[in-house]
Amino acid sequence: MKRKEKAAETEVALKAAARRVFAERGYLVTKITDITAEAGRSAGSFYNHFSGKEALLEALMADLSDASDAVAAEPGHLHDFTDPQAVRQHVAVTVRLYRDHIGTVRAMQQAALVSEGFAAVVERYSATEMNDILDHVTAVSDAGRTLPAPPDTAVRMAFGLVHTFLRDRRPENDGLDDDALTEALTRFVYRGLNGHDY
Repeated sequence: MKRKEKAAETEVALKAAARRVFAERGYLVTKITDITAEAGRSAGSFYNHFSGKEALLEALMADLSDASDAVAAEPGHLHDFTDPQAVRQHVAVTVRLYRDHIGTVRAMQQAALVSEGFAAVVERYSATEMNDILDHVTAVSDAGRTLPAPPDTAVRMAFGLVHTFLRDRRPENDGLDDDALTEALTRFVYRGLNGHDY
């Protein structure tokens, strides 16, 4: 295997291992050696790819953002939150991303608690994600409906409530599969933004 291919494979393995270990143990107690052992790589190989654990977490956040952007770029992406299907589409993607990246999401929160610098990184990340759906929510007021707050505030409310719920959720406690969870959150967000059920 060529050196570049081997390096790329190692980076992928380290990130996959970090997602698993962060999900199982939490970010704060995880050591770099825990990640390299899980990845089956030497501890020294870590620093060929990342300057430290925060840099690795930023790379995982970039992967999460890329996954979200890829979905938004797909044909059939809906932008108008007066349409329940548009809300459902976004909620379904969010549920799937949280299921697949829960270790990263929880690590972001934990890292932000102990580092003001990383808290600022997470804040910028969240602001970008919310800005991506601002026009979706503005469509509600453009249609003559009354949002619960100005559009940017309504986005923060909906984003904060849904993301905090999914981050802290323990599926074994609510008994909802992805479809039932998506339907419940879709109704919650739609009602909150549009002022009525669909």
